[in-house]
Amino acid sequence: MEKYRIMFVCHGNICRSPMAEFIFKKIAEKNGKSDHFIVSSSATSTEEIICGKGNPVYPPAKNMLLSKGIVCDDKRAVQLKKDDWDKYDIFIGMDDANIRNIKAILGKDDNNKIRKLMSFAGKFSDVADPWYSRRFDIAYNDILQGCEGLWEELKKQKRM
Repeated sequence: MEKYRIMFVCHGNICRSPMAEFIFKKIAEKNGKSDHFIVSSSATSTEEIICGKGNPVYPPAKNMLLSKGIVCDDKRAVQLKKDDWDKYDIFIGMDDANIRNIKAILGKDDNNKIRKLMSFAGKFSDVADPWYSRRFDIAYNDILQGCEGLWEELKKQKRM
């Protein structure tokens, strides 16, 4: 079986999208399906990439993940690139601005490969950016709901 390739995307790739990347990886691991997926995350901006090197996961986001038993030590911010289109099966943004920017970078969405995370939880809401709200607990819970919904959808599609 070919691995299903997932790219989570947010503005800076230091809070929400790395949280989603590692939460989804934990769900896959817990279900014994880690080897069925390639899971990554990226940014629509370069704000957290300095002289070609991305910043690590923002400490409060990292601490929120650690409090749930999830480690993300080596993750550094990277920017989404146009050539990622062919490398991933789905691109999942955290809010409407992410979705617009993902489409601007990739230049198309012919196959409905660009989705908003909370749509997998049956919601039309955004994952609020904890960089501004300081509510990493709320972001974590929203991202967990979205990732669990994504997991269920992929099971229904027999992607594992």
